Amino acid sequence: MLDRLKSIEPARLYTAGILIAIILLVVFINSYFVMWAFFGICYLLAFYEASKLYGSQSIGIYAAAIFIWALSAIYPAPLETLFLVLVILASYQAFTKKGSWNDLMPLLYPTVPFLFLLALYKDYGIGAIVWLIFVVALTDTAAFFGGKMFGTRRFSETSPNKTQEGVFIGVAVATLIGTLAGLSTVSFEKAFAITVLTSLASVFGDLYESYLKREAGVKDSGRLFPGHGGILDRADGFMFGGIIMLVCLRGLAG
Repeated sequence: MLDRLKSIEPARLYTAGILIAIILLVVFINSYFVMWAFFGICYLLAFYEASKLYGSQSIGIYAAAIFIWALSAIYPAPLETLFLVLVILASYQAFTKKGSWNDLMPLLYPTVPFLFLLALYKDYGIGAIVWLIFVVALTDTAAFFGGKMFGTRRFSETSPNKTQEGVFIGVAVATLIGTLAGLSTVSFEKAFAITVLTSLASVFGDLYESYLKREAGVKDSGRLFPGHGGILDRADGFMFGGIIMLVCLRGLAG
């Protein structure tokens, strides 16, 4: 088991340390504008990577992405800005008979998840964001090390390196510790349920991004983070997890 752990790239650990420091700074500042700017930078980088994975050839969608995020800063319901742009783009596509679904897909993923993340912060504050970070980070980290040490059975054909044992350990650790992080927002029972669902969602967020890379024939979504790949490689779990957490909070927490 120790031999498996020794195979971990040092660059992966160094990069993780830098990312943690940046996230801690953003959380400490706890400003809507700073959070909007932070999510915005991540979103635009993720949008670029996703466009490449989808094989989009449209330049106009980048203008649409910038417009969506700029509007989300001042519009009271960030999620609604997406549908305005989708109506405009669908109308343009129908009128000109140009473009393809690959051009529209980046406006669903990663656009929708990042709008959900912004709405999560706006509606439930920094506590919910910290909770999400705990759940997703613990799921990913525990699954990674658990899989390295105990993994023998493949979890999915989409991601050969992900094991059933690793996923189980990741979700279990995230649930045990992540539930405590949610107690400042909801009751224990609701925190437990939301944590489990969010943890599972983050696993499939990772899996979906692996599917996109597999379809595109690439190992990583980008090269932004040494040892980790691109922004999508780091944010995939947060994107699916953020959607589920917000839906659960609105549905279960009232």
